[in-house]
Amino acid sequence: MKLKTTALLGAAALALMAGSASAADLACLITKNNTNPFFVKMKEGAEAAAAAAGLDFQAYAGEKDGDAAPQITAIENCVAAGAKGILITASNDSVAPALKDARAAGILVIALDTPIADPEAQDMTFATDNFEAGILIGKWAAATLGAEAANAKIAMLNINKDNISVDVQRNTGFLTGFGITVPDLSVMDSEDDPRVIGHESSDANPEGGLRAMETLLAKDPDINVVYTINEPAAEGAYQALKNAGKEGQAIIVSVDGGCPGVASVQSGVIGATSQQYPLLMASKGIEAIAAFAKDGTKPAASDGLTFFNTGVNLVTDKPAEGVTSIDSTKGTELCWG
Repeated sequence: MKLKTTALLGAAALALMAGSASAADLACLITKNNTNPFFVKMKEGAEAAAAAAGLDFQAYAGEKDGDAAPQITAIENCVAAGAKGILITASNDSVAPALKDARAAGILVIALDTPIADPEAQDMTFATDNFEAGILIGKWAAATLGAEAANAKIAMLNINKDNISVDVQRNTGFLTGFGITVPDLSVMDSEDDPRVIGHESSDANPEGGLRAMETLLAKDPDINVVYTINEPAAEGAYQALKNAGKEGQAIIVSVDGGCPGVASVQSGVIGATSQQYPLLMASKGIEAIAAFAKDGTKPAASDGLTFFNTGVNLVTDKPAEGVTSIDSTKGTELCWG
């Protein structure tokens, strides 16, 4: 099936890749943006799987994390087009009412990577175990510091302050893995451990990571552990440390496992990253839509979980005792972007 590029909803800052859809077999993908390699690979996986399944395909993307208005418009357009299924990486939970309307219209809704707080807004989530991803980098950082973990000075670079599920799970997972008590795992910044210097928003991009790290270094110039929501934010944090003459002072850990991030592990910029698999999330999501379109079958959660787990591996070239990991060579074989 030949897919073509179509401009749609420019005023809403959406990017659309569309085929000549028929209402009976249309699948939609809606991502947070179309520039992050994670979402680029997700679209590639969904597009290829849709072609293989004989589904028509439309992909929409907002401009940045946290901007839900274009996603809501995209959901409404998919409903109007008679889509059989919607895959979405939600910018925040304000998309929930539109998704509930989509489900009420008989559309299968699958959240990718980022679960939506309202369980009625999605039929299933296909995702990394983001809490486990955070646990892995937290354990690695603590094991790497050894006894000095008790005196750590930790910078926390999140997406924003909206308490998006993926943001919360990675953040609290890291702290838990590091050995810091988190009283409320449903929100960020509930801990009162003095080792946490502060939480700042990075917008999950290099510019935001630079800005957030500069803010935290001004608060405490001796920060020696940096948690980042993703590898683009880690890139910005590293640049801030370098600009301040503190290159090599801090361990930087992250989540994503994109090819640029794995390369940063190889070069020593990032100490360890938890690798997830966006192509698999999207391709499995499309397969679920195809099954639903055929006979109404809905996807099931992985054993013991409330979501379909697409896997995670810790990637580091400095393995730590008691923390299972793969090296950057293997990580490069599995990476994306």
